[in-house]
Amino acid sequence: MKIMIAYDGSRNAKLALAQTITMFHELKPTLSLVAVAENPRDITASNEDLFQEELASLKKALQDALEMCIKEGISADSLLLEGDARKMLLYAAENKVQPNMLVIARHSEEPDGGFIARSLTYFVDELDYMTFGKVSSFLARRVQCPLLILPSC
Repeated sequence: MKIMIAYDGSRNAKLALAQTITMFHELKPTLSLVAVAENPRDITASNEDLFQEELASLKKALQDALEMCIKEGISADSLLLEGDARKMLLYAAENKVQPNMLVIARHSEEPDGGFIARSLTYFVDELDYMTFGKVSSFLARRVQCPLLILPSC
């Protein structure tokens, strides 16, 4: 079984990787971790620096995830692409990885812990449960393999 995981090193992506390993470990899957660095809209020196920082961060996150897979005895590889995350994940699924399943984590931001922030986060999370995020929604309509969207825990 080949499973592609959209991976950006975020808390939710790490949880999705761990959940995927737990759920499918017995099937001895091959995991393909795919990260996408989004290109800046305008090319200025500061934007280029930020883009290079994002690339370095994603490379490190992918390396850490691969090491986790090795520790768990799971076969894994990684792919780092540049562009619109929605389109590049679809491209990777259809043309590069061709997985039996695509796993993505729901995107969310960690609250700062204050009462108002927690209340707003709860309200937004409730609204999120009624809809998908833009990446999830895009892939749900277009990807040609089963899609598993894992919630944050």
